[in-house]
Amino acid sequence: MSEEQPNDPLHGVTLKDIVNFLVDCYGWKKLGRWTKIRCFVNNPTINSSLKFLRKTPWARTKVENLYLVTKRNQQNKPKRGG
Repeated sequence: MSEEQPNDPLHGVTLKDIVNFLVDCYGWKKLGRWTKIRCFVNNPTINSSLKFLRKTPWARTKVENLYLVTKRNQQNKPKRGG
């Protein structure tokens, strides 16, 4: 049963992909400052962050929302050149 989920922008995106994307975009320091999630501040690693986010729904929601806003902003940026 492989139905598309057109109303779910996170469909097919893993939590690991989301964290890696945000770290690449902002770095650990900004992530910690913006989200107020300690796993991004104290000795942050992908694995420790994933472990925390998987068992903490409010934190996961914050991270997913930041991902969606960041992706939307990237799509809405005007392209240079042309």
